[in-house]
Amino acid sequence: MAAITNIIAADEEEYAAVGESMCPLDEWSGIDGRGLDTVKIAMLHCLVTGDEYDLALSLHEPAHVAEGGAIVVRVADRVLSKLAAYDADVLMHVAEELAATEDFEREEWAVEDVKSLLIELAGLARLADSQAQSLFVWMYPSQT
Repeated sequence: MAAITNIIAADEEEYAAVGESMCPLDEWSGIDGRGLDTVKIAMLHCLVTGDEYDLALSLHEPAHVAEGGAIVVRVADRVLSKLAAYDADVLMHVAEELAATEDFEREEWAVEDVKSLLIELAGLARLADSQAQSLFVWMYPSQT
């Protein structure tokens, strides 16, 4: 099932409010997640931290499930910190690695699209880090 995905920078205690929002990008700083899901976030986690996939996946369990169907996953602090610190060269390397993973290849993501998304995500991570905020992945099931 496809989902509409937003990545949101918000205070730690706002995760439920993010989940209950029908358009979190109107209320918080964030980016369009363009097809990211928990599996892809866990794979990104593995690439930037070196953690095993099962651990990464377990760290990205839903923090909130809204009655309206939205799911909120908190991005691990280590991932936020790494993304906030990376320069363009490192992001390009991570993008190449991420684009070569099974899920990204199956969905035919171009390396440039992954790089663009990671550059936006890194910018959001820097903003969140500077404001002592967390990153949340808001996913809403789409009918398409």
